[in-house]
Amino acid sequence: MLPIQNLPPLSLNPPQTKASEMSEATTSFQDMLSGMVSNVHNQEQQADRAIQQLHAGGEKNLHEAMISMEQADIALRYMVQVRNKALEAYQEISRLQV
Repeated sequence: MLPIQNLPPLSLNPPQTKASEMSEATTSFQDMLSGMVSNVHNQEQQADRAIQQLHAGGEKNLHEAMISMEQADIALRYMVQVRNKALEAYQEISRLQV
């Protein structure tokens, strides 16, 4: 352990990051969110098709229709929780005093 007098001074300036690194992080987060939304949308459409086929008499397997509905429901709930956590993080950051 270093004695207190030998510690380097703290810098109040944040470390500088390159603009390309920042845009890559933003792009990957944006890609993750758009992929999540499209995945949820696809699962909901698949569940809707399974229910429509079940009602029309084409699909005889009720279990598969229910499973696709539950998968779509879980995916939607997961996406809503990710949105809630992102909003909480944004609100926490906005409350920080500079």
